[in-house]
Amino acid sequence: MIYIVTNRVLYDLCLFILFIEGIPMKFPIKLFIAFLLLHLTQTAFATQRIAVAAGSFQMGCSQGDTQCATDEGKAGGVSVNVPVFFIDRNEVTVSEYKKCITAGQCERPKDHQRNKYCNLDAEGRNNHPINCVDWKDALAYCKWTGGRLPLEAEWEKAARAGTNRAYPWGNNVSCKQAILDDGVTQGSVKDEPDGCGEDRTWPIHSRAANALGLFDMHGNVGEWMGNWYSKDALVRYAKGDLQGATKGQQRVVRGGSWDENIPNLRSSFRNVKPPVSGDSVYGSIGFRCVADR
Repeated sequence: MIYIVTNRVLYDLCLFILFIEGIPMKFPIKLFIAFLLLHLTQTAFATQRIAVAAGSFQMGCSQGDTQCATDEGKAGGVSVNVPVFFIDRNEVTVSEYKKCITAGQCERPKDHQRNKYCNLDAEGRNNHPINCVDWKDALAYCKWTGGRLPLEAEWEKAARAGTNRAYPWGNNVSCKQAILDDGVTQGSVKDEPDGCGEDRTWPIHSRAANALGLFDMHGNVGEWMGNWYSKDALVRYAKGDLQGATKGQQRVVRGGSWDENIPNLRSSFRNVKPPVSGDSVYGSIGFRCVADR
């Protein structure tokens, strides 16, 4: 089930509302009001969200995966039930995040002037995922769009897209499927395999979507989760507590990124970072949002 709302749909809807209200206006005035209504509503629909049906899936260490850490649970995973939710089709882009800054609802993260790996204000990167964001910055953006950050179980269910292998396309990954450091692929930066040879992120949609229609669930940037990290989280999730630990020192990051190697892109891999970067630069971390309806 896919919910996609376009600007054209909103525009036609606005005109229809004006028509049924019988507002006696000449067409140019109606056109102006329609676009005004469109402007007021387009923020909530700027990102396409895809519905993920309620139900159980096997979360954690994939069957036959020999690279699992102990916090990924037992081989074959554990059954976790997840209610229906709606997840962003894409990682949040620089241009999308900038709208939140302009609206006064988001703070500026570290930018390209601060570090060359940060995408904000980097030439030609408006369609790249926003990165170098602290956890609270990601949360603020999601709230602005009427959503929240994904729970870890929600993210993994969406990333697996019905599969039970280490990666949704099989038991290995390369630059054909995702933006990562595969240790092999060369590009415009000499002797640099990070980012499939580009030593940076790539634009969204640079690789094929998964079976649910979601892009970059693996690679490009790692994604902030709503959960605090705890080693035994999967035990809690299997019992129905998808929120997990109520406090901690590190937040979970999922999906792997442009400067991480092959094992870090496995569907079950759990990365962690302090929610506040401080003097560090989170050039490999971005996010996407989810909503309950």
